[in-house]
Amino acid sequence: MLKIAIAGRPNTGKSTLFNALTGTRDALVHDRPGVTRDTISGTVRARPWTVFDTAGLENARNGIAKNSTDMAIDAIATADAVLFVVDGRVGLTPMDTEWARMVRRKTRAAVLLLVNKSESGRRMADTHEFYKLGFGAPVMISAEHKTGLDEIYAFMDKIAGDKPDVATTTTPDKKLKIAIMGQPNVGKSTLVNRILGHTRQIVMDAPGVTRDTVKIPTNFYGRDIILMDTAGLRRKAGVRDDVETLSALKSLDAIDKTDVVILVVDATRNIENQALGIAARVYDAGKILCVALNKWDLVEPEIRDEKLLKLKHQFTNSFHQIIKPMILAISAETGTGVRNMMRRIYEQWDTSNTDAPTSLINRIVEKLIDARQPPMSRLKRPMKIKFARQTGRHPMKITINVGGASDIPESYTRYLRRGLASELKWEHLPIVIEYKKEDNPFD
Repeated sequence: MLKIAIAGRPNTGKSTLFNALTGTRDALVHDRPGVTRDTISGTVRARPWTVFDTAGLENARNGIAKNSTDMAIDAIATADAVLFVVDGRVGLTPMDTEWARMVRRKTRAAVLLLVNKSESGRRMADTHEFYKLGFGAPVMISAEHKTGLDEIYAFMDKIAGDKPDVATTTTPDKKLKIAIMGQPNVGKSTLVNRILGHTRQIVMDAPGVTRDTVKIPTNFYGRDIILMDTAGLRRKAGVRDDVETLSALKSLDAIDKTDVVILVVDATRNIENQALGIAARVYDAGKILCVALNKWDLVEPEIRDEKLLKLKHQFTNSFHQIIKPMILAISAETGTGVRNMMRRIYEQWDTSNTDAPTSLINRIVEKLIDARQPPMSRLKRPMKIKFARQTGRHPMKITINVGGASDIPESYTRYLRRGLASELKWEHLPIVIEYKKEDNPFD
């Protein structure tokens, strides 16, 4: 697959261009320079190509800026083509010249020079000066208004035509998507790097380092997956920065786009309501949840059993959608428990993609009814459960045909859900039970 890197100094519109090419809002866009830190990837709309949005290139000797620039340079060095973006309103800057020299040193890939923010000719600088960068004739675009993209597509079509080994057709993406979520500074990016086996995400002992939701295809424990590293989520009262607000919204949006959520919590601290709130969103979305107790190696051995039991009770009592929360102790720093955690996740995902036989479901329901009859309705009418079947996955959905009164109380629904989950080995999966008032189709 053709790999295209978008590069340039900060605040030239790289992330806006990434969103325009992919037809998404995956890249965080803000007027403030240096918002992008990690390298994020996406698929070009209507093309089977991968495009990378990189951090703005900066001269930094340490800190986040240096780490971000190093990752951007790595993406440039491995790309098949580079889109070098400059700001048409500002004009050519010494930084543009310096980083253009770096691009020529690091890659032999074809480079297309894009002069962004060129929607108004009156506000444009002298475009002839951009020839000094050595990338040939500049292409005038406006990423915000999506003008000039045809020339980018023509450039990439030519590159793809010159590379016969590059795929020209797309295939449906059926890889398991796993989102890593949690509060700031609990070890999410460290866990991502541990699963990848190398440093891909910036890790620092400070909250708020990750801003974008970064999707990373990889293979772990014999299976192709897509990891989604998300920004840390704090309580609203603690958020005073609009960039952090946008990052948080993208993190929550990742729940709808993933299959499994690993909620990372710091085992050395007490569980907070914020973590429970994230879990509630995951359950409500019908996704599989795994709670990863990170930094377990730092917990005193004599209190581990008590801490684990207390946490399981806290989750079980907070959410009726789940029968038995999957809570596993790990250390992202050392790797302890990570392989076991992923194995358990794969097992649950495989289970969630199966259909239980209708005959088995009805035998289980009959057994549960015999053990505990449904209560009378509010109008003192009998409730008759007649027939049950599985009608959905993700979440697992059971539809029960009822006769007579249909206002079955939630307490009895929880009883049925618990019994079905235990018999079908669905304890870790979100289960929804709905009632349908109609005649038994097998009568």
